[in-house]
Amino acid sequence: MYFEVKHILLVLVLSAALLGCVTAVSESEISQKIRTAPHKNVGNNVIDGTGIESTLSLDGTNSGLGERKANHNRVSVSTVALFTLAMAAATGLGAVPFFFVELDPQWAGICNGMAAGVMLAASFDLIQEGQGHGASNWVVFGILAGGVFILLCKKLLEQYGEVSMLDIKGAEATKVVLVIGIMTLHSFGEGSGVGVSFAGSKGFSQGLLVTLAIAVHNIPEGLAVSMVLASRGVSPQNAMLWSIITSLPQPLVAVPSFICADAFNKFLPFCTGFAAGCMIWMVVAEVLPDAFKEASPSSVASAATLSVAFMEALGALFQNVSRDYSAEDASGFFVSLLFGLGPLLGGGALVAFALAFQLQHALLMGAASGIAFVLGGWRPLQLLVSSKMGFVPLVFLLALGAACVHVLSSSVLKLAGRKKVSSVTLPSVTMFPMSVLTLQSFLSCGAVALHALAEGLALGVAAPKAYGLGQHMVLPVSLHGLPRGAAVASCIFGATDSWSGSLAAAALIGFMGPTSAIGAILARLDDYTGLDHVMVFACGGLLPSFGRIVKRALGLDVWKSSCGLAVGVGFAILCLTCTKLVCLHTPYCNSAPEAVR
Repeated sequence: MYFEVKHILLVLVLSAALLGCVTAVSESEISQKIRTAPHKNVGNNVIDGTGIESTLSLDGTNSGLGERKANHNRVSVSTVALFTLAMAAATGLGAVPFFFVELDPQWAGICNGMAAGVMLAASFDLIQEGQGHGASNWVVFGILAGGVFILLCKKLLEQYGEVSMLDIKGAEATKVVLVIGIMTLHSFGEGSGVGVSFAGSKGFSQGLLVTLAIAVHNIPEGLAVSMVLASRGVSPQNAMLWSIITSLPQPLVAVPSFICADAFNKFLPFCTGFAAGCMIWMVVAEVLPDAFKEASPSSVASAATLSVAFMEALGALFQNVSRDYSAEDASGFFVSLLFGLGPLLGGGALVAFALAFQLQHALLMGAASGIAFVLGGWRPLQLLVSSKMGFVPLVFLLALGAACVHVLSSSVLKLAGRKKVSSVTLPSVTMFPMSVLTLQSFLSCGAVALHALAEGLALGVAAPKAYGLGQHMVLPVSLHGLPRGAAVASCIFGATDSWSGSLAAAALIGFMGPTSAIGAILARLDDYTGLDHVMVFACGGLLPSFGRIVKRALGLDVWKSSCGLAVGVGFAILCLTCTKLVCLHTPYCNSAPEAVR
């Protein structure tokens, strides 16, 4: 009963965040500006070159111009709350890898080293943020206060007696409590920073960009918390739940800091220094010593250094973007994130059907292959029929993609085969035990990820152009992504019989498209030139990957795998056809007709 309630709570938190984002976008666009597909304007309303609608009075003066500046930056409290809730939920993505693998003791030490690097990088950012407010003395005082505070907390826990948490007892439980407490504490500063940014001069666009930056920043922080928990035997579900809990102060603090921005600005230097001091003390006193017990000092140092470098590079990237961005870019960033809903929903639907009807492995693998074959042939056939690409270059790109993926996957399988200890189990190079079928399924999901990355480039070009109808564009894009998520979930479920792993795989694939789309926005791609060639190459990669899967499915049960193949083909064609009908009979794709194809 506790297991079911825990998973229901986790699903509700993630669902509320996703649904809240869609509501927030609609509300914020209504309160700020309206930009839609071209249409005939009626009455006395005029739309100027910026897409802002104003009312033209009878005496010839524009009554909207005087209030435009005031209304432009207006952001509602519910918008801030819902966006920061989604930002906090992103922390749970850091636990996704642990749905697939179990930590070897040596890797537990390396994971602790990575967690130490992430926490150190976060402390550096907090110190820099506090100094940016012009109160360095308060930052230093906060660092010292944080170190003293965490030392007193540790002594208090030791005097209290044996502490237990998540089946962890003694000194290990004390360390887990301190890590979770510190990561939760530092979320207060991030939440106040987001609230103040929404109240700034640039209003919604600036707040949205800061929210996205911290959401991406939350993922490795969630990974750090999950690594600390997973290295001590905590389940992936509990690790994900506690990762999200550590970020819940962000939405709780963002709203009051948005309302009372000036007051919160005065306390930020001390608060950021305090959180940084707690982190530094914990890393040096607890996290690094544990890492050195399980792994060599050079491995731990390398992992920590790479983590710090990654976090600093991520911060530098968003700092550079914030210097030169527009409202269209900010909207494009958020719309790009929503493009991941389709695969997540498709994977969830597949898992629900598989559990409800107890679908067999052969049928699931056949369905995954059928969907993949349709995805692999859909866009190439469109290009061929519309004469946008010649037959010879199309076949060449398909063959090139198939050959590259085949050579890569074959090399991985051969490398793993050399180290096998039995006919079934493969101790992979990463020391994670894995069956041949599971490894093949992961490689096939990698081909789907390549397909999602290729499509995400086109979506990244489209997202800034779909400013007003951006949230409506999510409908055709989600329909287009449903079969991709179903294929990945079906493939993983058929190989591992793990519903949680299947959902995590679908969520991870859903994250590929937004990642590629945001990359296209940052690279300032503004046309679709050459993207069809990349897409055809990715389509070719699906064919050999799922050719192996369907071959193994036929070996298990010819009838069930054939039925699954037919069901997968029918489902994929239905979703893609519905997407095409939505684009033909609604204005949702008008601003970017080439994005969803």
